[in-house]
Amino acid sequence: MVVTNACAPDPRVMRHAEWMHEAGYEVTVHAFDRDQSSPMSENHNGVRIMRYHLGITPYGGTLRTYQGIRRFQRHVVRTLLHDPPALVYCHDAVTLRVGIDVEASCGTPFVFDMHDLQHTWVRFAAPSSSVRSFVAQRMKNRMLKRCQSAKVIITSSGKTPSSTHNGFADWLNHHGQQAVVVENRPSPPFGPEKTAPGDRWTVGFIGRVRDRQAIDALVAAVRSLPPHQRPLLRIAGDGVAAAGVRRMLMDLVEAGELEAEVSGAFTQQELPELISGIDVMFAMYAPQRGNIMQGALPVKMFDAASQGVPSVVNDGCLMGDVARDEGLGLTATWGDTAGIADALLNAKNTVVTLDQTGERERQRWLDAMRPVLEELQ
Repeated sequence: MVVTNACAPDPRVMRHAEWMHEAGYEVTVHAFDRDQSSPMSENHNGVRIMRYHLGITPYGGTLRTYQGIRRFQRHVVRTLLHDPPALVYCHDAVTLRVGIDVEASCGTPFVFDMHDLQHTWVRFAAPSSSVRSFVAQRMKNRMLKRCQSAKVIITSSGKTPSSTHNGFADWLNHHGQQAVVVENRPSPPFGPEKTAPGDRWTVGFIGRVRDRQAIDALVAAVRSLPPHQRPLLRIAGDGVAAAGVRRMLMDLVEAGELEAEVSGAFTQQELPELISGIDVMFAMYAPQRGNIMQGALPVKMFDAASQGVPSVVNDGCLMGDVARDEGLGLTATWGDTAGIADALLNAKNTVVTLDQTGERERQRWLDAMRPVLEELQ
């Protein structure tokens, strides 16, 4: 398996790696540790994680990002060609080049697991930039061309029977590619279930802090509430926007505008404790980033629901449909500060139930992978 983060953790990658291991295969995750802060080699439930330390590489759409990823791709290809595997499993479009190169050199098949529409990240910082639009279009076209060679395409969302909005599988189908939906849901056992809050309640944003606009929307909604109704904000996670968010929140705390706790990266083992400390998960994202409206399902919504915590998510897209249909939380319209504040308040005393878990997704994954695994016998 190949992924361009440190896999420390990446729950979807590890979940699929462990399913592969349980099916009887030796699995190595080739991960790009961009800030070189995790062990270079680690074993997790029988899966080896091999992390590449190739110099500090930022996330985002910069030239340094591109150069670092190309360096990682070349190193992984060389490693795999030295001892060719039976299968290459590409997590997200940026790793497809590895699958294509290894297949061309030694005939090894590859699987494409698309978590995200990665080309949309290039435009996010400057949606009106013609240069970024050109680069994003090239990335999109390259991904669609490369994934034609995949043995199977798995993706993280698709239109549900009762939804009115499309997911990633529908986006791929529109572009002539067939994909199987395996949602990014946690598997039991889960952490402690939510209890009703006392006088003090907490809203959490737990996960990668990449979207500053989402935090700004949350802060605006909280500050719009009367002081005695304002929650504590709990922000946890690393990411390109994390440092700026921390500074902004600490300034507001110092000014007496709100209460906030901010921490950095966390492990998968620490996640249940973080969720148990909040009453509402904030899982809204700026819709200018294309994949929100094209079907992204935030894993934090499912993680929170596994412990009874409701989420507030975007209206007018698939995540809103799923939240309403499964009773996982409330929706609000992006940009409607009062509406977001009302949704947070209305959700704080709610306890939700995650009926469909990763157990269902495991069976979907096995069904999708069966033809590929049979060829490996």
